[in-house]
Amino acid sequence: MVVQRINTYEDPRFEPDILRQHGAFVVDGKYPCGFRILDGQSAEVYYHDYADMDLILESFRFYTGHISRFYRPDGSLLKEYPAVEVFALSLEQIQPSQFYVDRDKLSAVGSFVQGPEDIVIPVMEQEGRYVSQDGHTRLYLAYQRGYGHVRAFLEKDAGGYIPDFVLEAQERGVFHVADMEALSHEEYEVKWNQFCEDFFAKFEELETGVSSAE
Repeated sequence: MVVQRINTYEDPRFEPDILRQHGAFVVDGKYPCGFRILDGQSAEVYYHDYADMDLILESFRFYTGHISRFYRPDGSLLKEYPAVEVFALSLEQIQPSQFYVDRDKLSAVGSFVQGPEDIVIPVMEQEGRYVSQDGHTRLYLAYQRGYGHVRAFLEKDAGGYIPDFVLEAQERGVFHVADMEALSHEEYEVKWNQFCEDFFAKFEELETGVSSAE
């Protein structure tokens, strides 16, 4: 089973709010599965077959680890995971691991975020502060709207590269949410995607000892 996340905001297979919440997934290239986040702990799942959902649910929870309860459209419980502790976190305590945000994503996120309680991000502790591992668009939206805090949950470093992203961010002068740069979608795609491609190519080279230029 191959589960792919849909990152665009236009796809006739999904409702617009599901796309805006990044809750759209496609299984094995043809079966759409939609997640509609209901609150800080639960989501509704839309799929044609609820018999074998573990990998699909885990794929969704990779991005939204705080969601622990999943319901079918009829309201019946599909699956429940152990609850994750979520706590209030000041923006001043957060060190970003990213340095750009996409203005198109900002607009999409802003359409469903009503207050700071709607912003839940994964973080890791580092030197008396918290590093944001994901959710930078939501963080920047919180900064724009003047929210003093968001909600967060602790998660281990995703893949071991987050500290390197933090160092890169700090070298670029990004120490707080306000230091991130908002770009057009086109510019974001070029700058951020190029950075990630170059970084992971170098990361793979260090891991394998094989130069990408060979």
